[in-house]
Amino acid sequence: MDKHELGVFLRSRRERLRPEDVGLPSGPRRRTPGLRREEIAVLAHISTEYYVRLEQGRAPRPSGEVLAGIAGALRLTGAESDHLHVLAGTAPTRTGRHCREVRPSVLTLIERLPQTAAFVTSAVFEILAWNELAAALMEDFARLAPADRNLARRAFLGRGQAGPPLYGISDAAEFRQDVVMELRATLARYPGDPAVTGLIADLRDGSPEFARLWERHDVQAPPMLTKTFRHPVVGEVTVDCDRFTLTDRDQHLVLYTAQPGSRSAEALALLNVLGTETVPASGTF
Repeated sequence: MDKHELGVFLRSRRERLRPEDVGLPSGPRRRTPGLRREEIAVLAHISTEYYVRLEQGRAPRPSGEVLAGIAGALRLTGAESDHLHVLAGTAPTRTGRHCREVRPSVLTLIERLPQTAAFVTSAVFEILAWNELAAALMEDFARLAPADRNLARRAFLGRGQAGPPLYGISDAAEFRQDVVMELRATLARYPGDPAVTGLIADLRDGSPEFARLWERHDVQAPPMLTKTFRHPVVGEVTVDCDRFTLTDRDQHLVLYTAQPGSRSAEALALLNVLGTETVPASGTF
């Protein structure tokens, strides 16, 4: 049970709520944002003293029933409720290191997908495997050292002091928010993995934007359904985005496809022929 992180998370969720969100009268102007602790306690059917101790990191481990009541009172989403249980120590926690080995069957799959840019990411946004079209659309990852194939670092730190945009994607800001939320949940699952804690420390130190988003304690990102790449050779390529969780290894399979017959589909087909020769070696687009 991570008492400190649990308390901070509960407080952050409470402060985002308004009285009218839970059916309470707004009343006079409040001095602090969100609901009062006693209001959450009443809604969760627990004592105010116990809830206050939870937020202060002084309470013993809550039961599953108490957590369910708190989750309902705070109007938590499914992902937020899962995160709450992990922090409270009532859900399975992976105490080792996250997996970086991709199943051979998945490697075969991404190579056989026609007209689809496909790649696999780890729990900390490392590119673990990719097909040729993904490399042609984004970057020739084979040219990079494994340590440099991390989309989280690329999104927030770029390369050097004036890092390049993230492949010219249209939703870079949304992607950065998604990275922060995913890493927050990943840290709860792998609190002892130095690759996880080290990455987060580097991002907090090197990116004021990451540090600001990290303090929000959000853990659920909206799905990214489409995005547009601005490619240096074929121009704008708009793709549908599908991400599948490979549960056994805590990895994600990401697929980018274009609508059949569209200009973007033609651009992907051309990239499939041209290959990675179209991608600048420096990755500056």
